[in-house]
Amino acid sequence: RELIKFQSIREDIAKSICEIEQARLLTLKAADKMDREGNKSAKDLIAMIKIIAPNMALNVIDRAIQCHGAVGLSQDSFLASAWAGQRCLKFADGPDQVHMMQLGRDYAKRFAN
Repeated sequence: RELIKFQSIREDIAKSICEIEQARLLTLKAADKMDREGNKSAKDLIAMIKIIAPNMALNVIDRAIQCHGAVGLSQDSFLASAWAGQRCLKFADGPDQVHMMQLGRDYAKRFAN
């Protein structure tokens, strides 16, 4: 039976599509703000993207691996390679806590004034 015929697989695909679109729209919003107001104007949105996008990518890849079972985990699998690569990229840009701290600090300043 084809994987797509299972309801739980279709639900995983729908979740993944929603998460990808959320990250894409936030990225487009940040790019638009940077174009209109300059790079520093979108610091808060960029921090949000740095939190959301890597976690989204890992979630999407993880769901795909689960859908494919043991085949998704084999060493020569694209999914295993993508998961390992994304995990490295997630740490290269700094931990989520640093971005959350920056975001919280920026919003605290904004609302204190």
